[in-house]
Amino acid sequence: MVRRELDAVYEVSKTLATSLDVHKTFREALNYLTHAFDWRRAFVVVAEGDNRLTGLCAIGLTQAEQQRLSFESGEGIVGRVFASGVPATVPDVRAEPLFLNRTGGADQSPGIPVAMLATPIRADHRTLGVLVIDCLNPEERRVFADDLRLLRMVATLMGQSLLLHRSVTAAAETLQDETRRMHKALGGQRAKIEQVVGVSKPMLNVFEQVHQVAPSRTTVLLRGESGTGKEVMARAIHSLSPRAKEPFVGVNCAALTESLLESELFGHEKGAFTGAQGQRKGRFEMAHGGTLFLDEIGDISAAFQAKLLRVLQERSFERVGGGAPVKVDVRLILATNRNLERMVQAGEFRADLYYRINVVSIQLPPLRERREDIPAMAQHFLDRFNRENDKATKFSPEAMRVLASCYWPGNVRELENCVERTATMAANDFITDLAFPCRENRCLTQVLHHIEREDAVRPSRLAEIPITEIPGNPPPRQPAFNGASAVPHGFDPGDSRPADLEALDSGFDAPLSPSAGSSASAPRADDKPEGERERLVWAMERCGWVQAKAARLLKITPRQMGYALQKHGIEVRKF
Repeated sequence: MVRRELDAVYEVSKTLATSLDVHKTFREALNYLTHAFDWRRAFVVVAEGDNRLTGLCAIGLTQAEQQRLSFESGEGIVGRVFASGVPATVPDVRAEPLFLNRTGGADQSPGIPVAMLATPIRADHRTLGVLVIDCLNPEERRVFADDLRLLRMVATLMGQSLLLHRSVTAAAETLQDETRRMHKALGGQRAKIEQVVGVSKPMLNVFEQVHQVAPSRTTVLLRGESGTGKEVMARAIHSLSPRAKEPFVGVNCAALTESLLESELFGHEKGAFTGAQGQRKGRFEMAHGGTLFLDEIGDISAAFQAKLLRVLQERSFERVGGGAPVKVDVRLILATNRNLERMVQAGEFRADLYYRINVVSIQLPPLRERREDIPAMAQHFLDRFNRENDKATKFSPEAMRVLASCYWPGNVRELENCVERTATMAANDFITDLAFPCRENRCLTQVLHHIEREDAVRPSRLAEIPITEIPGNPPPRQPAFNGASAVPHGFDPGDSRPADLEALDSGFDAPLSPSAGSSASAPRADDKPEGERERLVWAMERCGWVQAKAARLLKITPRQMGYALQKHGIEVRKF
């Protein structure tokens, strides 16, 4: 029996050490013990602030029975064990007047005595809760000394876990309070930037740059990954500028074709094209005296880049179908998630336009590089959700730790959506870590965690990867938008995978994209093997396991290379 008890204590201690989530670890420990020692049911109750005992976890009880696990200190057998700190053994609960039968344990197994064992959970010289089990006791012959000894050892381990859990929770709450205090103090020192939450060092640097550049009429280029809040920051610059009372007009350049974008920005005269039934002012005219925000500036065509450059230089333009110049006074803010320097080098973006718009550049950091902002941002989004839906939903410390440890490839936009989705689907007003899909291996953005962020969204240019030249592929479909905001290049919702992978299956003979260029120093490719996986390994070995070089050797894009390595399960070696 001693060896059996030692094995049980070892398994329980190993289980409790796997996580700080006591709900999960306690339940797993109880589940193991009930099966190993033929116990019928088990549960743990812990003390709240007013010494009222409430259920923490249970095995063998229904949901309704678990909700009835509530005892006052000194009430019934469980309450007396908690108040006195002394274990209790009841050979037959039906014969015990103190037994309250809250969960209906005495009504089950009629004719067979049901025994109950309860021991206090203690740590730091105080009682934190009670561990209770019950089992069948035919003819009251079972001796419970060994069971009670094991329960006391398990309760000691549980007490240490509870103490550690509460210490970590208190530290997390203190950190959140300090974050909120610092944010409030910062808001009092500097002019408030609406809808922007951040106390991390990278964001404080961004705020400093915004406050410094806002009073001038200098052109600003906002750079950063998708979802980092470039439009919000553009509105902040406008609201802090002398033009705050004038219009703020925004245009997403990636969502419009070249002809539509020209009409949208410059306006058109009556009869300029089919459907132009009257004169229409463009966004430049609508923003006169105020601020014009051009989002996704890296996705405009080469022809339109030349037209935009002239407008920026002359501060005047002509409407589509018109001949009279129109002069405007507009402060320009632009944004992109593209690597403009690489595009200039590849001939995809005009160098003179790049110099014209890159006057003051502000880099917005991705969310994963400012994790200390996540608790305050998540709480901000939850507070807004509660106001809009008349709710009082709260985060548990465990839930906040899940949010703070996520990769967030979609940055602030993804965090906002995750908070709203989780709050909407929460079963009650308390969001725990188990409420998130990622806790059930259903992360909604897991596939995006492995995409290189630079150039993760490419413009939809059919010239980049001529799919029609790949044997066996159908003619390309016309994209819905002439930009990157709709879907990645080469991907059709009806296809089962991106066209990049289709190109790889053709033997890595897809032509170079304009952005990839050609390399005179690349190794010779005339001795490459036949198989697709063998070619990948061969290229990576020839290029020192540098993906970009291997992609050039195989005449594919780095994005295609990443898909192929993931497809064949090839682990990139680190040196």
